[in-house]
Amino acid sequence: MKTIKYLFATLTLMAAISSCSKDDENPSKIEENPLAEYNMLTNLKANGHEVQVYSDQNKFVVGYNELFIRIKDEATDSYISDAEISWLPIMHMTEMMHSCPKSEVLKTDDASVYSGYVIFQMPGNTDEYWEMGLEYTVNGQTFNATERIEVNAPSDDKQTISSFMGSDASRYVVAMMPFDAEVKVNDFSAMVFKMENMMSFQTVEGYTIAIDPRMPGMGNHSSPNNEDMVYDSSTKMYNGKLSLTMTGYWKINLKLMNSTGEVLKGEDITEENESSSLFFEIEF
Repeated sequence: MKTIKYLFATLTLMAAISSCSKDDENPSKIEENPLAEYNMLTNLKANGHEVQVYSDQNKFVVGYNELFIRIKDEATDSYISDAEISWLPIMHMTEMMHSCPKSEVLKTDDASVYSGYVIFQMPGNTDEYWEMGLEYTVNGQTFNATERIEVNAPSDDKQTISSFMGSDASRYVVAMMPFDAEVKVNDFSAMVFKMENMMSFQTVEGYTIAIDPRMPGMGNHSSPNNEDMVYDSSTKMYNGKLSLTMTGYWKINLKLMNSTGEVLKGEDITEENESSSLFFEIEF
């Protein structure tokens, strides 16, 4: 009886080992999504592909949007590596169309993921809307995909971007880079673009952005140890220091000055003038 039990146990163990060996030889194909922690904002389906656009935000918003793209081949159910991608967001207004500042779309360390940024100047509405156009090349063949997207105003309704005509008769876009505000001297960055035409915006180099943060609800007081933003060619951003001495609502008054010191937009804060016409807002 003991011999039978031993033989049965041995056969069971051998069967289990055989099963495991077969599973190892034919593992299930599981592809992890490198953007699993991000939100898919849109999925453009065209040309037998799915062009998936991701963000760490849950929607497209006015201001700076860092975006990530993956292209799925529907026939093979796999993601395409080494594609060449360009994009052109277009705002369809009732009387005209225009684009917005944007970066090139670049490859990341993950061969199937591409990234870039788009800076929307305004939200869409019932009659006026944004459309995202993408052109991509795979194995020498070029495809196009276009889809209407919803661009929303910031949930806190704070101003983080300004589009204006400068005193030099050029149109500019100044956008604040996202950051986590704290009671301290914060690193503070912005990007500046000049509109060449309705579809093209170029990075502006060599200017200066003077900053003067104020708390309108607290006697319009300022703060010490602020540093104006100057251009950094390595990041193509304007970097400075923003001193926040307490939590609450801050208006960050700005002056944009060209390379000769001429003020293109914005004013000094005085007893008579409590706010610049060029500013950002934060509340924390």
